[in-house]
Amino acid sequence: MKSGIWRIAPLLLFAFFVFLATSTAREDVGEQQPLHDTQPAAESNQWTDQKGDDAAPQEERETAKTVREASAILRKIRPPTVSKLAQYTRKPKGVFGTGVYYAKEAFVLLFMNQPKETHLLTTSTSQQHPPKLAQPLSKAVNLLQTAAQASDPDALYLLAEMSFHGNFTHPVNYPQAFNYYQQLANLDGNSTAQHMLAFLYATGLAAPEIPMDQAKAMLYHTFEAEQGNTRSQMTLAYRHHAAVATPKNCEESVHWYKRVADKAIAYYRSGPPGGYSLPRDSYRLADEDGGVYGEGASVSSSGIHAKQGGPTSDAYADVEDVLEYLHLQSSKGDLKATFGLARLHYEGNSHLKRDFGVAKEYFKQVAREYWAEDGKVRKDITAGTEKMACKAAGYLGRMFLRGEGAEQNFRRATIWFRRGLKNGDALSQYSLGIMHLEGLGVQQDTAKAADYLSAAADQDMAVAQTALAQLFLDQGDVQTATRYFELAARNSHIEAFYYLAEMNNQAIGRDRSCGMATVYYKIVAEKAEPIWSTAAEANEAFEEGEMQKAIVSYLMAAEQGSENAQANVAWLLDHTQPKWSPISYLRSIGQQTLTPVGDAARLALMYWTRSAKQQNIDSLVKMGDYYLSGLGAAFSAENAAACYQAAAETLQSAQAMWNFGWMHENGVGIAQDFHLAKRLYDQALETNPREAYLPVKLSLVKLRWRSWWNDVSGGTVKSMGADPKVANRRSFAEWIHAFLEADAQMYAQEFEQEEWAAAAAAEHEGMPGGDVDYGWDSGEGEDFEDGVLETLLIGGLIAALGWLIYYRQQQQRAAEQRRLQQEGQAQGLQQQQQQQAPPPPPGQQPDGGFFPQPGDPNWNAWVAGGVGH
Repeated sequence: MKSGIWRIAPLLLFAFFVFLATSTAREDVGEQQPLHDTQPAAESNQWTDQKGDDAAPQEERETAKTVREASAILRKIRPPTVSKLAQYTRKPKGVFGTGVYYAKEAFVLLFMNQPKETHLLTTSTSQQHPPKLAQPLSKAVNLLQTAAQASDPDALYLLAEMSFHGNFTHPVNYPQAFNYYQQLANLDGNSTAQHMLAFLYATGLAAPEIPMDQAKAMLYHTFEAEQGNTRSQMTLAYRHHAAVATPKNCEESVHWYKRVADKAIAYYRSGPPGGYSLPRDSYRLADEDGGVYGEGASVSSSGIHAKQGGPTSDAYADVEDVLEYLHLQSSKGDLKATFGLARLHYEGNSHLKRDFGVAKEYFKQVAREYWAEDGKVRKDITAGTEKMACKAAGYLGRMFLRGEGAEQNFRRATIWFRRGLKNGDALSQYSLGIMHLEGLGVQQDTAKAADYLSAAADQDMAVAQTALAQLFLDQGDVQTATRYFELAARNSHIEAFYYLAEMNNQAIGRDRSCGMATVYYKIVAEKAEPIWSTAAEANEAFEEGEMQKAIVSYLMAAEQGSENAQANVAWLLDHTQPKWSPISYLRSIGQQTLTPVGDAARLALMYWTRSAKQQNIDSLVKMGDYYLSGLGAAFSAENAAACYQAAAETLQSAQAMWNFGWMHENGVGIAQDFHLAKRLYDQALETNPREAYLPVKLSLVKLRWRSWWNDVSGGTVKSMGADPKVANRRSFAEWIHAFLEADAQMYAQEFEQEEWAAAAAAEHEGMPGGDVDYGWDSGEGEDFEDGVLETLLIGGLIAALGWLIYYRQQQQRAAEQRRLQQEGQAQGLQQQQQQQAPPPPPGQQPDGGFFPQPGDPNWNAWVAGGVGH
């Protein structure tokens, strides 16, 4: 009976998944869920709005009417929905959801497991097998195609976006989207169309119809960058910086990065007092799974980057688990837990959206432990409670100052900030400094602002350090301003990087450095993700399981130089879960045929390479794997060895060290050398002693056996042998000490030998116990002469060295005197010219000029006051 139940268990599970497939039938259209707003873009109808029905020709009025009709139909198409059961299997929550999720995973693992699907980027083969569209969508597409034949830009734009993104459940068709974008760009030079053409040329998504062409991509990006397209400007800046499809050109790179950085700073400053809070949507997906090679084997999760603590520590906890724990502790009266909850909800992260309302309530709860409703301080309050309450007061004041979770109110903000000052809260000090600096609800007073900002800056608050540095820079104190900017840059403040970029680019207080300016501008531009990045859309698509949409969105950000996006594209193309299952097979029946897009391995290698160039060590190791396996490029053991060696030399990747050691052991792509192989294996174990222990020990056992056999059989490979003892390098003082000790030992030995020789001679020539002649005849005079010569030689060398030092000092003094005399003569000549010059006109300064000239010592101080404004 039990065996019979076990036999039919797979059939029961299969029946369950058939039911699951029918319950998710509406998810079929989910593969075409749009990345962007499902409503037609407002700007797409700007042409229609600008056309006057009375003045426009009859044909234009008809096409505009057709586009409006099609847009109305598209608005009625309901976006695809996902059933609750499918949501449970995607994001398990609760006991039931977790059970369903792991039941599905176990069934696939036991009965349906197979190699992963390699074709993640697909497109409809519309020419051979036209897809069947739903009736409303088909009608709207026909109307738009009719208008597009009349060269209507709105119709072309909508058709292109639908074909590229799959909006309104339209099948994705990259070659068709390319054709629509091409027509639109040729029609009126549409900015979006030209940018998308550049993107399709750069990535080869429309291949084989439209092959990858980096030269044309550069051409279209240049057109758009000149017109002010931010994404094309980012792409051009990155390509000139990293030498992608063009020679490296620092001046071009700094030019385009500066234009984007100017927009980023303008966006940041356009926000509430203190600037916009810039969200960080870009992160590496692989790091969520422990890195490219898994937990402990990747650089991102080993060594100094490893998670500390056991499996039950908070290092491995999910956000929901952390919130649950903090809620429990807060309910027990733990103010630190309550404050932690408030900060989590206020600042948010990649897994938790910001909620100002909830944060405000928690901050108030902490503050009320110290201040009553009437503002009076409670009695018998501990120092810890006072400290936490003052921190909460600073956040409450900030929320009133910026209008976050409450209406903007400068008066109430000032009250909370002054409460925070009682315990020296840095946020309160900084915020009051900004209010006095800009006159927000208080009288404008730069001196008070400087005092508050200085106090906050002393507590290492980056925004305060930047604001204080701006004041010093406006006063011409470049050195002090630079010091504060560099301190703020340690904490990655965007304005600090911007000012450092400007000072390096304009040679303020230092020599001009194009390279440093480019790096700083790049950091500024990449921090303002809302103005250029598609990372938020990509993350949402990835969480919903829409891999193709996620990859395309990450591709857009990767082309603009985002290292995280580049690593994500490569990782998704290299490491994606199997897509085949009974459910996907049942859903695929009757659907249109899909064709894979391009070469995924080649695309993955391209972005592994670009990520590695931006200091991603795991990506560099992956490059070696691809060259060694012949994926995306021809097999090249030499290139693989070069990648592993470069990664191993960073002393951070045990995986790279082991790989490079294996290549030395087997002579693959590099000379066979057992000794170097052992050194690299040992280095891998030293770098990552926990995870690398077993593979390194097994490799060393095999290596010792091969080395022994090589010695016995007379092989030519360099054997492991014993590591040579390398003497520690001695300092100069240690060398002198050792020299003197050796000299003393030698003298003692010689003196002892002379005594024995004299005693022996006395025994032979004189009477036993007689006197021994230690006079000049015994050779002692020769030793004395040698000592005198050595002393004279050393003294002469010391005297020569002293004379050389004295001569050099005299030459320096003479040069300094000549320089001072020349400056004095020039100053006297200038005074004579001023005396001979006519008197200045009324209202002009007595020095005869309004601004210092280039080369004047006051030139840098005058120029510095205009930086960043």
